[in-house]
Parts: sequence; C-alpha cells; structure tokens
Amino acid sequence: MTKKSTNPDNSIAFNHSIEKLLNIMKKLRDKEAGCPWDQVQSFESIASYTIEEAYEVNDAIINKNWENLKEELGDLLLQVVYHSEIADEQKLFNFDEVVEGISKKMVNRHPHVFKNESNNSQIEQQIPDWEDIKQAEKIKKGEASVYLLDDVTKYLPALSRAEKIQKKAAMANFDWKHTEDIFDKLAEETEELLVAIANKDKLNTEEEIGDILFTIVNLARKLDVDPEEALRRTNQKFQKRINGMEDDLRKHSKKLNTQTIEELEHLWQVQKNKN
Repeated sequence: MTKKSTNPDNSIAFNHSIEKLLNIMKKLRDKEAGCPWDQVQSFESIASYTIEEAYEVNDAIINKNWENLKEELGDLLLQVVYHSEIADEQKLFNFDEVVEGISKKMVNRHPHVFKNESNNSQIEQQIPDWEDIKQAEKIKKGEASVYLLDDVTKYLPALSRAEKIQKKAAMANFDWKHTEDIFDKLAEETEELLVAIANKDKLNTEEEIGDILFTIVNLARKLDVDPEEALRRTNQKFQKRINGMEDDLRKHSKKLNTQTIEELEHLWQVQKNKN
C-alpha cells in the first residue's frame, strides 16, 4: 500500500498512484474552490486539446525525445482524467469504469494470451481475428456495423482515414493486385484533372485532386509506406530548405519576398544540394 502525504497548500491527499491526478482534477473542477477556467470546460471545449496532445506524443516519438515523451504522455493522460471527471459529474461514467472497460476489452481481444487459445497466435491472423471480435462485441451491444467501412472513424485526418478505408476494403479483397496498376489509375486521374482545369470547373477540379490524393495513398499503402509519415517528412524537408534560403539571404541583408523566381530557384537548388 502506498503511503499518502498531505499537501498543506490545497489539502489534496497525494500518493504515487493515479489517485494523485484524479484528486488534482477534482480540485480544479470544484465549483467553489477550483480554477475558474477548468470549472467551465466541457467535453466539447477540451476535445481539440485531446487531439493536440496525441499529436505531441507522436512528435516526441518521431524525434526520439524520450524526456519529452514522458511529459506528453502525462498531458495525454490528463485529458483522459479530464473527460472522465466531466462524465462523473454528469453521472455518465467514471475513471474506474474507463479502466475496467479497456481492461476487459484487451483480455477479450487477446484470447491467445489470456484464454490459452493457440489457433490464432500467429501475427498474420491477429488483424482478422481482432476485427471478428470487435464485430461480435458490437453485435452483443446491438451496434453491429451495417457496412464494411462503418467502423472507420469519420474524424481522422483525411490522409490517415483514406489509408484505413483502403485497408478495410483490401480485407474484403477489393484491392489492386499489382502495384504497377496504380500508376495507370494515377495517369487516368491526372488526365481527368487536366480536363477539369481546362473547363474551369472548380468543383470537379477539387474532386479530381481528391481522387489523385486517394490514389497516391493507395500507392503508398501497397509499397508499405505510411503516407502521413511521408508527407510529414516532406513538410520538414521543405521547411528546412526555406529556412536555409532565408539564412543565406540574411547574410546579404535581403529577404525572400524581394527575389525573382529565377533567384529563388537558384537558392532552392543550393539548399537541395546541401541535403
């Protein structure tokens, strides 16, 4: 049992478990003695922070900044505690129920670990088995999916959602047989985009650009490339080169927006050669 101590400043009983954070959140949300900002927050008002914290966890992992990862995981955990406290206040559920729910789910979805079922212990079988168990859980709760793609979260970033949609379709064998075929599709979509542009059809132009992006995601998936990660790296590369161009210009007291297109292209090539 963890020994508790009392913080004299706010009378919160601290220990070295999750109770410490839960008590802090209750104090922040207290209607009389809490923080004015925290008191008025709702599920909706903090939802964007939850998403932001998840991205910051990802950023720490990508940068292999483990000290920062520790901090960001704490920030993300705070969001779970925050939502759970709001739910508890509204008599919807509490933090313990959240933990109990995910614990039961993990045990149920890993029968090869917790129920000594060896028939699905191969990695290749994990995804279809996982999906079957998920579907059985939904049926039990009366939430069975009507369509194949119903389970793909609607509010994911578009690039990530496209990949998940395609993976789901591929599980039903609706997929390209050969990677080379996707290049034919890309050429087809590019031609359709050129027609839309020539016709000055804004709506169709947007649609065709969407089709090209969707096809590119398909190509990345078939080549085992994470499209979100690929674009993230390109964004970083572009920013690094632009920063380098600005640094070079500052040496001569010049700015980026005063250069001709030819001068900018030269500066770009200099940075590209550096990399």
